[in-house]
Amino acid sequence: MRIHLCVVGRLRKGPEKDLIDDYLNRFNKSGRAFGLGPVSVLEVEDKKGGGMAPEADLIRRAIPNGALIAIMDERGAVMTSPDFAKKLSGWADRGVADLAIIIGGADGIDPSLRDEADFALSFGKMVWPHMLVRVMLSEQLYRAASILSGSPYHRA
Repeated sequence: MRIHLCVVGRLRKGPEKDLIDDYLNRFNKSGRAFGLGPVSVLEVEDKKGGGMAPEADLIRRAIPNGALIAIMDERGAVMTSPDFAKKLSGWADRGVADLAIIIGGADGIDPSLRDEADFALSFGKMVWPHMLVRVMLSEQLYRAASILSGSPYHRA
């Protein structure tokens, strides 16, 4: 199952980018055995002052045809890392070819795009800066592959 991170905003060089690249490279190596990956990052322009609707249109164009759509949203499901690993594995086992995970901009995800999502995931009730969500999601993808492989990385 190919994973596409469809995100608002362009990430510049720096510690966040280094972390994301590291975790996604690890995921691409360890997830392969479970039919997970590779991950691609599809960045769309942050429409300053344009609102959520124009961003949603750009995100829709980045989503591969037929992809299962998951959004990062504070109203979404709060899961443990093992449950997230099971969710990813379940989608792959069901034959989902493409998973698009959407991270919105500073104002969040347009309600119309939120309604189109097949799944919503939350990292808790707090609101996180979208660049940090990218780091955390990248780490959780790697952690999921580690859990599935029985690697000692995840210590529950």
